[in-house]
Amino acid sequence: MDLSTLTYIVVGATFLLYIGIAIWARAGSTGEFYVAGKGVHPVANGMATAADWMSAASFISMAGLIAFNGYGASVFLMGWTGGYVLLALLLAPYLRKFGKFTVPEFIGERFYSQTARAVAVICLILASVTYVIGQMKGIGVAFSRFLETSYETGLVAGMGIVFVYAVLGGMKGITYTQIAQYVVLICAYTIPAIFISLNLTGNPLPQLGLIGSMADGSGLTMMGKLDQVVTELGFNKYSEQVLGSKLNMFVYTLSLMIGTAGLPHVIIRFFTVPKVKDARSSAGWALVFIAILYTTAPAVGSMARLNLMQTIQTGPVGEATANLEYANAPQWFKNWEKTGLLQYEDKNGDGRIQYYNDKNPEMAAKAESYGWKGSEMVKVDRDIMVLANPEIANLPNWVIAIVVAGGLAAALSTAAGLLLAIASAVSHDIIKGMINPNISEKNELLASRISMAGAIALAGYLGFNPPDFAAGTVAIAFGLAASSIFPALMMGIFNKKVNRTGAIWGMISGIGVTMLYVFQHKGIFFVPGTAFLGDMSPNWFLGISPNAFGAVGALVNFVVAIAVSKMTHEPPEHIQHLVEDIRVPKGAGAATDH
Repeated sequence: MDLSTLTYIVVGATFLLYIGIAIWARAGSTGEFYVAGKGVHPVANGMATAADWMSAASFISMAGLIAFNGYGASVFLMGWTGGYVLLALLLAPYLRKFGKFTVPEFIGERFYSQTARAVAVICLILASVTYVIGQMKGIGVAFSRFLETSYETGLVAGMGIVFVYAVLGGMKGITYTQIAQYVVLICAYTIPAIFISLNLTGNPLPQLGLIGSMADGSGLTMMGKLDQVVTELGFNKYSEQVLGSKLNMFVYTLSLMIGTAGLPHVIIRFFTVPKVKDARSSAGWALVFIAILYTTAPAVGSMARLNLMQTIQTGPVGEATANLEYANAPQWFKNWEKTGLLQYEDKNGDGRIQYYNDKNPEMAAKAESYGWKGSEMVKVDRDIMVLANPEIANLPNWVIAIVVAGGLAAALSTAAGLLLAIASAVSHDIIKGMINPNISEKNELLASRISMAGAIALAGYLGFNPPDFAAGTVAIAFGLAASSIFPALMMGIFNKKVNRTGAIWGMISGIGVTMLYVFQHKGIFFVPGTAFLGDMSPNWFLGISPNAFGAVGALVNFVVAIAVSKMTHEPPEHIQHLVEDIRVPKGAGAATDH
């Protein structure tokens, strides 16, 4: 069976599954729409959380970042997984004990202020909309290859699928759909990785293949071979690349960690379990399910880079190796050219593909002596690496079809969670919480569905002109969540002296400083790739990139909130008791009557 037909069958079957689940689990109340009736088993919630979490950035972009940034891209692995440890220990059980539907609702009640709730809604929407842009990009990339059409057409098709099952099912439908999507995406990610690891190293476990020896008899390790290939073409040694400075890598990791713990669409997943202890258990299970993909990603990224370089390699030309005749380019190369995500320009008219680092003066001079006039691979969108990897490695068509389905599952699952967070903030926090507290449950549910439809339309509109590749956009979303929501939640749970004035000004200051820094450097950040290649602007504060600045914004938030609280009135007595009650385990002191 040809690839196109097989892909239609596999992807079509998964879509029918998602829609069928949404119909079966259709939300009939606001409780089911917002938090799935608080009846999801912790293991199932852990799997759904993993799918909600492992977005297009994890499935599609992260391996692409690792492929082109080497060791430097480890900030994403460390930051994103470390954030779940913070979430499990510091936030999830306490927020579940508080028992509300949304993050802004908790902030509004803890800081006894509708203004604080409104500021939290604005922060939530800014972070979630920024994050969802990345998911729209992932949907467009995967769909464009699957339909062999333009990115724009693929994006519209993806929006339609999200609309059907997210608007219909709410959190209840999304939860069970995400469980199915996790199974699809993890199979799609690990099966090709096993094949490729076997091809390159003879080891079926990609994690071991990454540190093992090549199967070509060269005696080189896999990483040694990759270092050799990239340095011959003038690129930095793969295993020694960093993102800017070491300080930038540290702050970047911290920003991703606390941003993870502050993302509303992840936090609300812990509102769906029956008991407080189930929230902590869910976070543990989520880490297990996430680790399966995250320990595989470094192997996928590095092997994808090696396969890409060796595909173009036809033998030495002087000391350079990338000099493939365009007429002999493999079919995968021409397939991805159709999407516009891979582009070749014959700059010297010799009909060959010269691929090298023309920004390296030594390599550029050497290439000019061969009559080359610049690297002719003028565009290699990093987001294609995972999806193209099976084609590059000549894997069977059914593997390629599963990868396409997995990429779509990853993007769709997170998009749905983000859109639900946005819709819940609009319908529950703004409409019910501020505008019309007496709205009926039926009308609130209708408002939730309308809000969801509006959020999908907005996300699609922004997806047509994404500011950067998926993981780049997502990094800014983490910074916004880190600088605004995470500090407010931490102080709301662990510092009973922080009052409403402090919380409000803390959130405004944190997110304000972060956004100001990002937009001040938008010319640096929004040029695709520049902020991820280790390039540093002399205008960056202490060499900290805009993507990493969320941790600095969080520090500003903490300092401003605590300082303002000390200069204003303490929170009311009942609020301070509320904070203490949140932290006391249920049943504590029962044996001693204390």
